[in-house]
Amino acid sequence: MKVHFEKVDTTDEEHAIIYAMAETEDIRYAINLLEGNGGNIPVTKDGNTYLCSPQNIYYIESVDKKTFLYTKGDCYECKLRLYELEEMLSYYFIRCSKAMIVNLRKVKSVKSEMGGRMNASLLNGESIIISRSYVKDVKGRLGL
Repeated sequence: MKVHFEKVDTTDEEHAIIYAMAETEDIRYAINLLEGNGGNIPVTKDGNTYLCSPQNIYYIESVDKKTFLYTKGDCYECKLRLYELEEMLSYYFIRCSKAMIVNLRKVKSVKSEMGGRMNASLLNGESIIISRSYVKDVKGRLGL
C-alpha cells in the first residue's frame, strides 16, 4: 500500500483520503484510528482507574455480567459490555465464545480439540478454548 503525506497550512482542516478497492476490515481499522476511535479503554483495578491500550489486551471475558480485560500479567474490570468492545476494537480482536473475545496478535498456537473446539495458547502462557461455533471465523482470520 502506498502512503502519501502532504503538509497543510494551519488554517486548513486536516483530513485523510483513502483510495481502496473495498472497505475491508483493515481499511475500517485505519479509519477508526484516524478518526480517533481506536483509543484506550477505561478499566479499573483495586479502586484505581487506568487507560488500557488495545495492543496490550490478550483477551476479554464476561463473567457474571461483569467484563474483564486480561493483559500479560494483570486483570482489569471494564464497564463496557462485550458487544461494545467488539465494535470498537480492531480486526485482530474476534469473538471466540459467547463470553470471550481474543486478540489474534497474542495467539501463539492453536490446536484442534474433540467436539470441534480449538485450544489457543497465548503468548503469556495461558490457554483459552475457542467454541466450535466460532472456530470457522477464527480459522479464517488466522488464514488456516
